[in-house]
Amino acid sequence: MAGSNLGEYAPIAPELNRMGFATLAVDQRSGGDGWGRRNETAARLGRDPGYRAAMPDLQAALAWARARDPGGRVLAWGSSYSAALAFPLAAMGGVSALLAFSPGEYLQGFSVRGAAARVECPAFVTSDRGEEAEAARLLEAVRGAPRRQFRPVAGAHGSSILRSDRNPRGAAQAWAAVRSFLDEVAG
Repeated sequence: MAGSNLGEYAPIAPELNRMGFATLAVDQRSGGDGWGRRNETAARLGRDPGYRAAMPDLQAALAWARARDPGGRVLAWGSSYSAALAFPLAAMGGVSALLAFSPGEYLQGFSVRGAAARVECPAFVTSDRGEEAEAARLLEAVRGAPRRQFRPVAGAHGSSILRSDRNPRGAAQAWAAVRSFLDEVAG
């Protein structure tokens, strides 16, 4: 998410690993020093080029995952602006399922909903309360199935909805929705 880095996934990736998923979290070129760590990619770049400029980072991560397991399933997962970028990434193909946490029309001069209309894989969206209508609008455009939206009772922005330190009243419920979707699409 904006001003963030792969530290957001410090408690999330191990849980996905326990569920049997290999994970790759990346510091994208648009980000910052949240979560008590430095975004190495953004720091090396020395400036924030904007959200859309991070698309090559997602494409490189997807290519790396596909090369590592050519016949395997690759799921794209994004938080906030990277959730928005995950829609055009999935629309390009090579993604088995999409999970978007607090997606929105964050990409100046680009229609995320237009990209969502080209997504043919299963999709899961969730968001903090108050962001649900935007997430629903994007999910509605997806052509793949199943399409699932989790509407939290208690939430947080982005993937941090799954972090008990950021969402103490709702993380367990959010994880249950994610697990259910992953069981449905990835076995």
